Amino acid sequence: MAAQADTGTSSFEVNGLRVILRRNTSNDVVAANVYLLGGVQQLTPATQGIEAFLLASSERGTKRFPGETARALTARLGVTIVAEPSEDWTLFGFTGVRATFDSCFMILADRLMAPTLDSAEVERVRSRILTGLRLSATSPDPIVNHLADSLAYVGHPYGFTPEGTEATIQSITVGQLRSYQASQMVASRMLLVVVGNIERPRVEQLVQQTLGQLPKGNYAWSAPRLPPAPSKALVVQEAQLPTNYILGTYAGPPAQSPDYDALRVATAVLSGRFFTEIRSRRNLSYEVEAPFVERAIATGGVYVTTVAPDTTLAIMRAELDRLQQELIDPRGLERLVQQFITDYFLKNETNSDQATFLARAQVYHGDYRAAGRFVENLRQVKPEDVRRVARQYMHDFRFVYLGNPSKLSKALVDRF
Repeated sequence: MAAQADTGTSSFEVNGLRVILRRNTSNDVVAANVYLLGGVQQLTPATQGIEAFLLASSERGTKRFPGETARALTARLGVTIVAEPSEDWTLFGFTGVRATFDSCFMILADRLMAPTLDSAEVERVRSRILTGLRLSATSPDPIVNHLADSLAYVGHPYGFTPEGTEATIQSITVGQLRSYQASQMVASRMLLVVVGNIERPRVEQLVQQTLGQLPKGNYAWSAPRLPPAPSKALVVQEAQLPTNYILGTYAGPPAQSPDYDALRVATAVLSGRFFTEIRSRRNLSYEVEAPFVERAIATGGVYVTTVAPDTTLAIMRAELDRLQQELIDPRGLERLVQQFITDYFLKNETNSDQATFLARAQVYHGDYRAAGRFVENLRQVKPEDVRRVARQYMHDFRFVYLGNPSKLSKALVDRF
């Protein structure tokens, strides 16, 4: 069945800035997200976290809203402007209501266009970010995820940390922030997605008055290069914890590949089998899955927290073998895909989530309408596709282990 045309969504440009508007009149909630494209590709080893640092500092005053004015106004309007750095872009946006949309958008735009970057205020922000990074360094999941990307993408932009490291945040100067703002805040590097009860003329006028005044620039999105050929690796970090954390990853296909959705389905199949065998039947773990990370280049893997690493890894390997050797029942696959689609959209039902769904299609496929083919693409995945991508990509895992080293058999890890 062909995807239905998305008549409620339109796209236009203002001075090189691409705008996507999805009109939803069911309520007065409106989300506006600016996606600063490039993500970690804009960084160097020494500037990891600079964009996140800049956007956090912009909260402390802009040309139009000096000092505490912007924070006081957003608090009065009942909105929070969020900055979420990631590998392929930084999301900078808010969710508010129709009546106050113009005011909220003006604040967001001025934070991008004209942050004051007062030295004393920047130091306060630096201190706050460093506190957060030090706190994350004591939490197992952020530790293993950071180590996994660093290990899987050595020498690749995905090995950078978009939030920054303690060393880089400490070393970035106010001058560097100002230079980054001047060079990187250009219209061609921005994608604006608005979802909610708002009319195009109103959005277009706001953009023309604000972000449309930025230099156009000559930025053009391109996906990061493919990572080097995979090779097995293991990093063990000893920690006194009540359980052990294991994360093994592999690089998947680029988003434009037909294998992308097939691998997405294959990881969902594997996640379900892990849950059944490891958590439900044997009670070996509270948290177990085969993750699929949506990026311009997919990342897949196996993840578990368990007090019995060897037993759990052996089961994981057996289930992976079964996925690579046997064909899943077609009717079972059909039910699983439908359940996956339902769960996926339940987890992405807010206006802001819908904005990111559209942004992902625009960035990865060059057309927001590719989002309308998402369900159809998943339903076209066959049992043979699941087995094929499991064989093609699920090998040469790079593992991170956090916990008691004496409980881990390296021979078992080497089987992945």
